Amino acid sequence: MNSLTAKVLVAYLVGVVLTVATLVLVFDGVTRWRGTLYFDEDISEFAEELSEKLVFDASGMPVGFNADARQYDWMYLKLKDDLAYRLLDASGRVVLASPASEDFWAASGPGAQRLKQGNFSFEYAGQPMRGATEVVRRGGRAWYFQQAGSARLFELFHVEFAMPFMSKGMGLFATTLLLVFGVCAYLTLRRVLKPLHEVSASAAAISPRSVHGRLQIDRVPTEIVPLVESFNRALERLERGYRVQQEFLATAAHELKTPLALIRAQVELMAEGKGPDLLLQDVEHMTRQVQQLLLLAEASETQNYVFAPTDLEAAAGEAVEYLTRMSTAREVALDVVMVGVQGSEEPTGTVTWDADRGALFTLLKNLLENAIQHAPAGSLVSVEIEADRFSVRDRGPGVTPHQLSRIFGRFWRGAHRRDHGAGLGLAICQEIAEAHGWQLSAQPEDPGLRMVVAKSPP
Repeated sequence: MNSLTAKVLVAYLVGVVLTVATLVLVFDGVTRWRGTLYFDEDISEFAEELSEKLVFDASGMPVGFNADARQYDWMYLKLKDDLAYRLLDASGRVVLASPASEDFWAASGPGAQRLKQGNFSFEYAGQPMRGATEVVRRGGRAWYFQQAGSARLFELFHVEFAMPFMSKGMGLFATTLLLVFGVCAYLTLRRVLKPLHEVSASAAAISPRSVHGRLQIDRVPTEIVPLVESFNRALERLERGYRVQQEFLATAAHELKTPLALIRAQVELMAEGKGPDLLLQDVEHMTRQVQQLLLLAEASETQNYVFAPTDLEAAAGEAVEYLTRMSTAREVALDVVMVGVQGSEEPTGTVTWDADRGALFTLLKNLLENAIQHAPAGSLVSVEIEADRFSVRDRGPGVTPHQLSRIFGRFWRGAHRRDHGAGLGLAICQEIAEAHGWQLSAQPEDPGLRMVVAKSPP
């Protein structure tokens, strides 16, 4: 039952059955309703139909009915106690009448009382009767045609004759509807779903070697187009991530070849009596590169993040405390400044963002570490926190406009850096910012450089 075709066909079948059942029940209820309004309408229509079939002679006197009406004479003859008619002139005198007993019309009251168009009721032989008067005007004279019938007769017509006929008609209609429209619905669904099968086959053919492929939407039903377009966008993100990982692996392999070669050379030199200091330095450098590669890989996986309200000032304080020994060795001062926060709507003057606490710490640590590496001795590196942004500024030589466009590239190192880092710190920061929906940018200052992290506009 997970088949869309099966569900649509079942819904169609249920709809047809409910429709036919509703019509049958409504018709049955109407035919079994014995209210006066129902009988009045029937008898009025019968009287109006017969009055239109009256035949008059040349002098304008009624002489009978036309051939269409005379075929029903047997009904009035055989059912004279249940069905009758008569035609009265303006004085109430009977001009024409069916073969009914005198008591039949006597029970309805004097004819002069019925000389007006409309319905009336009476009782005859213990049976409720309903009658109707129709006014027929001919040659300037008015004639009053009256039709009367018993409730049991009309009930017999409706319940015993009309209802079975209607039931058979409904059954034939439902069978035809199921067969004809069911086949049409099935063929239509097959034709409509054929492009989906083609799209499914195209999706199944996509592999890491053909991740550039996209699903075609030319013949896809309009309702399914958003789903296919979303899948194509997911493929674009997958392809972009796949390409990034490929580039990352290639670059990482290239970057690790050099320290490995140096370690090999140092091991060979140790046999000649060289000390292990250079070897330990190369191992430390390689360890740092591997650690940053792992951080970059973790920062690229957004499912690793756990977001919660985080105090920016407290997180910045932790990063500053962590790097105190490094900044002291470089003779660089660190400071955290709250800009325009005191006096804000928050009574404590704090700034709280939804962030992963560990990732935010790594972001601040890398920005501060990068700033310390480029800051001259005796200068200040400051973390400035505002309500919707925070920044890390150094007072170093800064970067050129050409370098500014490459600063977030992986394995890029500034010319004034005093260590031999892997060049992945700012790339890690960029991944963390994107995972949080923030914008990371570099702004030249005089002197130095400011790294700004801002909330993305809604």
